Amino acid sequence: MRGMKPGLSAAILFAGALCTAAAAQTESDFYRNKQIRMIVGFPAGNDYDTGARMLAKYLPKHIPGQPAVIIQNMPQAASIVAANYIYNQAPRDGTVLGALTRNLASQALLGLPNIEADPRRLIWLGGTSFPGRVCVVSDRAPVRTVADVFSTELIVGSVGAGNSTSILPTVFNHALSTKFRMIEGYKGTPDIVLAIERREVDGVCSSYGQFRGSAEAFRTGRLRVLFRAEETFMPEIPDAPSIYDFAADAQKQFMRFAFSSTEFGRPYAFPPDVPPQRVALMRRAMEEAVKDPELIAEAGKLNLDMAWRAPENLTRLVGDLYKTPPDMVETIRKLVPNLQ
Repeated sequence: MRGMKPGLSAAILFAGALCTAAAAQTESDFYRNKQIRMIVGFPAGNDYDTGARMLAKYLPKHIPGQPAVIIQNMPQAASIVAANYIYNQAPRDGTVLGALTRNLASQALLGLPNIEADPRRLIWLGGTSFPGRVCVVSDRAPVRTVADVFSTELIVGSVGAGNSTSILPTVFNHALSTKFRMIEGYKGTPDIVLAIERREVDGVCSSYGQFRGSAEAFRTGRLRVLFRAEETFMPEIPDAPSIYDFAADAQKQFMRFAFSSTEFGRPYAFPPDVPPQRVALMRRAMEEAVKDPELIAEAGKLNLDMAWRAPENLTRLVGDLYKTPPDMVETIRKLVPNLQ
């Protein structure tokens, strides 16, 4: 500031510092005496809703100003209405966030009707849970290793189209030429496990958490994990091989698209254009809340998976999905039209 009197220069610098401090103070106090709405795209009692309520209970503790967090369920169209509301109508000041379906990005790419939200413009805050999926077989199954399913028929139970018990073997057969044969019509994974014990089927492919009630069968060897359907390591089953180890690059890309929902967990998002400082604040608060020892203890009592899914991973995942070749997207649309 050449030519400026020393006293005036100091005053300007001091005023600038005060403005910066005031801005920082205002940002950190933004949520004081405010209320945050968490729009849950599923009905009360659903696992998304249970996880959202658990997060909402502990989140205020980790946000400066400790705002109240209230849940508003908006379950219409399996979370699509909630996603459209967050994208089009919700205030963009950080006071409203959405607990949305893990399938939003893949469904948008597949062109499911009525989706107005652009997953690339939503601000991903992070997610909870890693519902890693596995294929489980009985001790009497005709296959012993992953390699066997490429040459030997394996009969597995299925709930029906649109469910992971159907999607997993369908995609494996198409992408990898495995020999799964599905028997459909079961009510759920527990019913299929009973069918395995009755020797109606040899196995089932489903979320690992669905087998919590079968610990004794795994301990005695009546059931065993043949492989995990995820690239991500699953510490609960450290010795289980990944099906991705048996896939070429193009096959991996196909499966990554079809199975991307697992990597999202139960995701949370801000609408576009929320100020970056509030985005950073909320991301930090959510991670701290999920790793809060009290939340972990309470979730453990409920057998509720609250494993943290980092926001940068969700953002990267969306970007990767939108790089999928159109012809591959079209193939997946025909093969599994209603990804769950």
